Amino acid sequence: MNLTANSLIKFYGSSIGKKVIVALTGLALIGFLLGHMVGNLKVFAGPEKINSYAAWLHSMPALLWTARIGLIICFVLHIFTTIRLVLDNRTAKGSRYAANATVKASGASRAMVWSGIIILCFVIYHILHFTVRIGNDYDSYVDMSGRHDVFRMIVDGFSWWPASAFYIVSMALLCWHLSHGFASVFQTLGLRTERTWGLIKAAGHGYSLIIFVGNCSIPVSVLAGWINY
Repeated sequence: MNLTANSLIKFYGSSIGKKVIVALTGLALIGFLLGHMVGNLKVFAGPEKINSYAAWLHSMPALLWTARIGLIICFVLHIFTTIRLVLDNRTAKGSRYAANATVKASGASRAMVWSGIIILCFVIYHILHFTVRIGNDYDSYVDMSGRHDVFRMIVDGFSWWPASAFYIVSMALLCWHLSHGFASVFQTLGLRTERTWGLIKAAGHGYSLIIFVGNCSIPVSVLAGWINY
C-alpha cells in the first residue's frame, strides 16, 4: 500500500478526517438538492419543458450515470461516516472531558443519524418509484414527440395521496436535517467566525425552507389539480 493510500486511511480514521468527509459529502448533496429541485420545477411550465429537459439529461447517459453513482457514493459515505462519528463519541464518553464535550451534542447527533436513515429509506423509495419505476407502468408513458412522458409520470405518481404525503413528510425531515447540517459544514471547514455565524445559520434555515417549499409545491399542486393533463 502506497504512502498516499496510508495517509488517506489515517486521515479517515481520525475524528477530524471523518468530520471533513461528512462536511464535503454534505456540501455535494446540498448542491444536488438545489439542482434537482430546479429541474423538477420545470413541471410547472408544462409537458414540453419537463419532457425535453428529461430527454436532454438522458441524451448523456455516461455523464448522467457518473453523476448518479457519485451521488450514491456521497450519500452512503455521508451516512456511514456520521454513524461512525456517533459511535466514536459514545466510546470516548469514558473520559470526563469527552463526556462534558459531547453530552450537549449527543442528542442532536443521534437525531441527525436517525433522520438520515429515514431519509435514506425515502431516497430508496423515490428511486424505485420514479427512476427504476418498479410497481408501475411509467416506462410505457410516451408523449407526442416520442419522448418519455415525465410530466404524466409526475402527475400520476403524486395523484396517489399516500405517496404525496410520504414525500411531503420526508421533505420536512430532510429540510430539518439540512437546516442543522448546513451550518455544521461551514464550522467543520473552518469558515465560521463570530461575525458570520448568525448569517450562516440564517442562510441554512432559508435554504432549507426554499428546498422544502419548492419540492413540496409539486405534490401539493398535483393533489390540488393545478398540475394535470
